[in-house]
Amino acid sequence: MQRAYFKWFSPVLKKDMELLVFGHAGTRVLFFPTRAARFYDYENWKVIDAIKDRIEAGEMQIICVDSVDHQSFYNRSIFPAERIRRHMQYEQYITQEVLPFSEENNPGSSLFVAGCSLGAYHAVNIAFRHPHLFTKVVGMSGRYDLTVARGVFLDLFDGYSDEDVYFNMPNQYLSNLKDPDILNQLKQLEIIIAIGIEDAFLEDSKSLSSILWSKQIWNALYIWDGEAHKAKFWRKMVQIYF
Repeated sequence: MQRAYFKWFSPVLKKDMELLVFGHAGTRVLFFPTRAARFYDYENWKVIDAIKDRIEAGEMQIICVDSVDHQSFYNRSIFPAERIRRHMQYEQYITQEVLPFSEENNPGSSLFVAGCSLGAYHAVNIAFRHPHLFTKVVGMSGRYDLTVARGVFLDLFDGYSDEDVYFNMPNQYLSNLKDPDILNQLKQLEIIIAIGIEDAFLEDSKSLSSILWSKQIWNALYIWDGEAHKAKFWRKMVQIYF
């Protein structure tokens, strides 16, 4: 299996960013890491190995990106408005730097996006904000409104909200979405949501699915036994949903 490491200074984020690319051809899969995880963790957790045969066969190419969650959502030393601004800079890094890089690396290939835990939030949010860029989105064990506390998982904005926060919480902005062009683009997406029945974010996933159906947007919600918020489950999920 071809494996390549890349690092460059991001003009948008004003810092070095790293990523790993697995595979030589096929559909590009932009893969966001979990909360506080790194670009190499899916490899370490054998999630990449779970789909190694398909990668080697040239069916897909996995792009494991890093995050700046410790500088945005989980940075309690800055005001919530600054947290969401840092996140939006991260989105620009993905759309303006990573995606053009991946297209140059693998020209003409289709693109889908995926993630686990907070990575599922990243995947779903960027796909819904830029549906024309992607063909498919897979959210595994995800939380789709970071302003709502779930069990031990706190409101990441401490009760604060503004327009930027609103338009980055899928379970908020989707409810009021009426633009026919964007709705039509969302209807072209293959949307897969997977969650454990004992997962703290079960209600987030169920709400997301319900909101999508209320807009007549097809999606598949798969509820697994147990918590299913662990790498051993994600190894199985990628084999089924990728």
